[in-house]
Formats: sequence, structure tokens, C-alpha cells
Amino acid sequence: MTVKESVLQALTENKGTYYSGGKLAEILGVSRAAVWKAIRSLREEGYRIDAVTGRGYCLTVDRAPLTEEGIRQALPLRYRNNGICVYDVIDSTNIRARQIAAGAAEAPKAGPGGGPAPLHGTAVIALQQTAGKGRLGRSFFSPKEGIYLSIIVRPDFDLSRSVLVTVAAAAAVAEAIDAVCGQQEEAMIKWVNDVYLGGKKVCGILTEGITDFESGQIDHLVIGIGINTDLEGFPAELLEVAGAVEGDYSRAELAAQIIARVLDYLENIDARKFMDSYRSKSLLTGRQIRVFKGVYRADPEKDLTGIPARVLGIDGDGGLEVIYADGSRETLTTGEVTVRL
Repeated sequence: MTVKESVLQALTENKGTYYSGGKLAEILGVSRAAVWKAIRSLREEGYRIDAVTGRGYCLTVDRAPLTEEGIRQALPLRYRNNGICVYDVIDSTNIRARQIAAGAAEAPKAGPGGGPAPLHGTAVIALQQTAGKGRLGRSFFSPKEGIYLSIIVRPDFDLSRSVLVTVAAAAAVAEAIDAVCGQQEEAMIKWVNDVYLGGKKVCGILTEGITDFESGQIDHLVIGIGINTDLEGFPAELLEVAGAVEGDYSRAELAAQIIARVLDYLENIDARKFMDSYRSKSLLTGRQIRVFKGVYRADPEKDLTGIPARVLGIDGDGGLEVIYADGSRETLTTGEVTVRL
């Protein structure tokens, strides 16, 4: 029996149990390096093997399907009649949410047997996207088994503070991951819209406005949230920076917690409700970064050097406070920043 076959047998016979690389090596009489090579090969073949620092490897228990009923049951009572629609595959949850808000697609019902749901709080969820998009028009890799979630909200606040919507969503996602997924490491936030685990990006957030053509004013916002739950099928170049929220947890509960926390935070939006959490989870505070100003359709690091700066903190409106080498200070509300995490 090969090392790979032996590792698979050990994990299969104890499915749901974590084994350290050292323990597996001891049981099988091989080196830790051989165990790691076997794990990597098994993952490439499609086996879902979770790895958690301090616990080891585990052949994960199959997760329950992500369904409308499961999400609805996991929501707090105040949100259980919200509109929810779940797709196996869709082009983009943000696109469908925009269509629903504009009346170009049928709105989901308000719970079992209910009438039309109010647009505010309606959620569109998919396990895979074929045309996912990120900030600045970039594509967002959205393979099967992810959680792709868009929430329609009707803002009742001054849209000059709209950056706070993304800040609130990022805090909500990071808190929900901590509460539901049992990860050894705390979920952290890279300003302004990315959530990280173990130094790798596991979630991106895109907030878009929907304009009322008669008034010219923003009528609704769509908050798009994409979470990696498995790295199977990711291209090699993305694996350098991408991570996943792996393990045995309820994806329905995770989606429900995110929806509830986002809606709670955006009710009569008050930054004091989530800013302390956002600041405490900041990956960048105190770190050296490079600032890229302007609008980019690709990774700015590929073409530009950026401006060196150090992050001082996050201001009350979600801006990134930085100090440059010459001692000048600035609060960033737009643009790109990079740091080697």
C-alpha cells in the first residue's frame, strides 16, 4: 500500500477526527514530508481534507445542502419572512439581486406560502457563479461549493456615508465566521472589503448602488459577499493568496448569521455598533503598506510601485489613516493598498 493510500485509509476510518501530521507519520512509519505530499495529492484528486493549525488533518464530513429552508430556520425570527432564493449555479448573485430590485426578475416570496417579500433584506444565494465580479470590474473566481450571497438593502441614511455599508458587511462576515465555523484563528479584515484567515483571503465584498432613473437617486444597495469554502479547482496563481473557510460547520447557519448581522448593523446605521469590531480585526493597523491611488482594472502591483506608508488606524467613517515617509498624513476613502500578509 502506498503512503497516499495509507493516509487515505487512516483518515477514512476516522472520518471527522483530526490527526496531526506527526501522529499520521508515526502510525504509518513514514516522514511528515511524505504525509504532506500524500495530503496534497489527495486534495488534487478531489478529496476534501481540512487542515487546522494545532489539530492536524481531517477528511471532512459531508456538509448539509445549502437550502432556502435551512437558511430561513437559522435566521432570527425577525428575519424569517425575508425574501430568500438559492441557486446551485448562477451568473452572479449581484446581477440577479439588481434585476429583482429593478423589477426585471421575479422577487422571492416572504416565507413558505407568503406573499411578495419587501425588497429590503432580500437575499440571493448561490453555490457557484459563472460571472462573479469584484471591485473595479475585476472578475471574482467563484467555483462550486462556495457561498455567494447578495443582500438588497434600502438605505435610510445619508449616502455620503455609504463606505460604512462595506465596513459593516466586513465586520458582520468576520464575526459570523468566528461564531459559526470553529476556526483556530480569528477572522481578520484587510481594508476595506476583504476577510482573511491565516493570512489568506477567504472573502471579498462588493457593494453596488441601484439608481432610480426618475429621481436620479440611489434607491437600493446590493451587498455582494463571496466566501471560499473549498480550494478545489483554484488555479495555482490564486492559491498563493486565496484561503478557504474549511471544516465541518453549517453553511446555512453561516449565511443566516451574515444576513442577520448585516441587517442589524444597517438599521439606522450607527458606526459605533460595528466600528470597534472592525478596528479590532484590522490586519493593517501598524503595518507598512503601499498605497495605489486611482482606478485600476487589474492588479496595480503589476504596473506600479505604489507609495510607501504606515497605517495608523481606521477613522470613524471607515477611512484608512496613513502616514507617509515625509511625515504627511492622509485618510484614504478610495484606492488600493497592498501588504505582504
